[in-house]
Amino acid sequence: MSEFRPILRPALAAKQAVSSASLRLSPLPEGTIIHVLARPREEDMVPCLGSLAKTGQYAVRPVSPGQWFIVGDEPMPRQEMKSLFAALEPGATGVDQSHGRVRIRIEGKMASRALSKGTALDLDPSVFPVGQSAVTLIGHIAAHITRVDSEAFEIIVLRGFAESLWDDLARMGLEFA
Repeated sequence: MSEFRPILRPALAAKQAVSSASLRLSPLPEGTIIHVLARPREEDMVPCLGSLAKTGQYAVRPVSPGQWFIVGDEPMPRQEMKSLFAALEPGATGVDQSHGRVRIRIEGKMASRALSKGTALDLDPSVFPVGQSAVTLIGHIAAHITRVDSEAFEIIVLRGFAESLWDDLARMGLEFA
């Protein structure tokens, strides 16, 4: 692990939360995003990751078979990250993506309808329940969506696309403002 620490500047700092009675769009704190990649044919890493989520400080989001995001609102201390990476070995590798990805929250009774304007995912709660995650396109931008509550979603996007996605989400929600 390198000693170099980038200076983080929030990608959406210039954006104001979009809010109405039926929809709210807000940037989430740029704390921690760690991409965990299991080695091929490795035993299930869910128990190891589940113990991390039990602390309440971090949440685990499935990405695809053998891949997860660990997310948190606060930056993970360097020593804690080193310990996590050591605990994952040899079954998996952790990659700090905190500097390269941004989280956005969209919530409210019209959140699903607004998101449905830009993605082909079926966001019906019977198909996409709380805790469900998927990698998809929102318009032309690749994003990771997790339903975090009955009327709330967390979207993780590459930092370079965050402003563009924010603007698209704001436009998708205009009719509900």
